[in-house]
Amino acid sequence: MNETDTASKLPGHLTDIVGLRESGVFPSGNEPSIRTLRQWTKLRRIPSHKVGHFVYYDPSEVALHIRTKLKVPARG
Repeated sequence: MNETDTASKLPGHLTDIVGLRESGVFPSGNEPSIRTLRQWTKLRRIPSHKVGHFVYYDPSEVALHIRTKLKVPARG
């Protein structure tokens, strides 16, 4: 069983890191790299869920977190 098979059997809308990039949370053509997403996960900048040694994401949870917590204040 590979990681994609495991992700499809999880309850809810959890997806792996590749699915997060393709979920539409980020602007088309400006998706962060997998390396960047792993770094953000490590620094706890985006919410994630560990199941065993696999890490999964809820795209709606990540989108809400980005909209509310990661806004950059305007200059001026």
